[in-house]
Amino acid sequence: MSEPKSAARLAESPAREPEAPVTGRRADLLAVAAAVVLVAAATAVGLYYNRPGSGVVIFVSSPPLFADWLPHVGPGSVFAVLIAVAVVLHGPALAARLPWRRALAAGYLASLAWIFSLTMVDGWQRGFAGHLTIPQEYLHEVPGITDIPRMLREFSSRILDFQPNSWTTHVSGHPPGATLVFVWLDRIGLHGGAWAATAVVLAGSLVAVAVPATVALLGRAEAARAVLPFAVLTPGAVWIGVSADGLFAGVTATGLALLALSGRGFADGRRYAVPAGVAAGLLLGFGIFLSYGLVLLGLLAVAVAVLARQWRAAALAIAGALAVVGLFAWAGFWWLDGYHLVVERYYQGVALVRPYSYWVWADLAAVTVALGPAVVAALRRGVAGAGRGLLSDPVLLLGAAALLAIVFADVSGLSKAETERIWLPFGVWLLPLTALLPRPGRRWWLAAQAATALAVNHLLLTGW
Repeated sequence: MSEPKSAARLAESPAREPEAPVTGRRADLLAVAAAVVLVAAATAVGLYYNRPGSGVVIFVSSPPLFADWLPHVGPGSVFAVLIAVAVVLHGPALAARLPWRRALAAGYLASLAWIFSLTMVDGWQRGFAGHLTIPQEYLHEVPGITDIPRMLREFSSRILDFQPNSWTTHVSGHPPGATLVFVWLDRIGLHGGAWAATAVVLAGSLVAVAVPATVALLGRAEAARAVLPFAVLTPGAVWIGVSADGLFAGVTATGLALLALSGRGFADGRRYAVPAGVAAGLLLGFGIFLSYGLVLLGLLAVAVAVLARQWRAAALAIAGALAVVGLFAWAGFWWLDGYHLVVERYYQGVALVRPYSYWVWADLAAVTVALGPAVVAALRRGVAGAGRGLLSDPVLLLGAAALLAIVFADVSGLSKAETERIWLPFGVWLLPLTALLPRPGRRWWLAAQAATALAVNHLLLTGW
């Protein structure tokens, strides 16, 4: 009996898959044009609302993005352009030719360089070291947290605003896991904004490994190689560095990749199957304590479990996630209590005046900018082909689950504005759809992704 192939061997010597059809380019361009119209409409209506005396408050100066109009260049500008050119010219060929593990390592390093160079367009202090130190951010509360068990016990009591000991904006708006990350960094001697930003960028860059690795582990190794350069040059990198949502995206994407690894391990009879499944559950369980909205990543976890067809992996992941929930409950924080209080806190702030009728569609415009034109065109192809093997094709099913998560988040009304960063953990799972783009035009689509990121970063000063 022949030995079953491991995940690494599957990726190292993948079976050739059929090329994406070259037809449909006009439809792709029409989809991108429609996305441009959506963004332009959100900009025009938002600016109309921002005029004096409009009576409507959207609380965003450069709609639909949470940013200020500020054309500028910085120390990272030249490096960002050079990295983009290098990935566009050589990324697809290297991703196709290198041994899979080396390709993933190269993708991680390229993503790290791309994200850091984009942050440095705004300069060291404004773009990197000072980003997480403003009064609304997590680090503002870190010095006052001297007793972690007490912080967890009292966390919910400090969520609501207009009380003397209310948490600052981002701390109150998230479960305690997000704050704990920065407290733990401080405890091990990595004090201040520069170390916090470093941790965020290092974690956020894992997206460029986790997303294509998941696609490969679920049986589409050739598609994973096509996705890798797009995972590097995603315009979402503007917000991965250095918003905490980038860290959330990296942590949870790694959890989903480990779930896929566990499924592959059980299929191949590998010893790593059990620890990978448990680790997946621990990361995904911790994910819902990083941000309440990340409970929607359960849709992605179900998609991975369906594709892997190894329910032992899913059972281990569920056990690991429940262990995290139980640990926080034992420490004094119950997730549901925090969620109900944060909804109340949400409507104590600008969400009370930000109009749902505008943001329910302008949020989609904002996330479209972070996704980039290549994902828009790929999404068009995914929708067109959704009837053919949706439940068996990881490219299609992961994309469908991510799109569904975004739709649920949108209609909830709990993310009015700032979705270019808030929905990063969902949006990165639309990247596998880029494998549907025809090979002859992929470099042009990559260039469009890079150009979008560079334009946003050089024309706007993004918030948070």
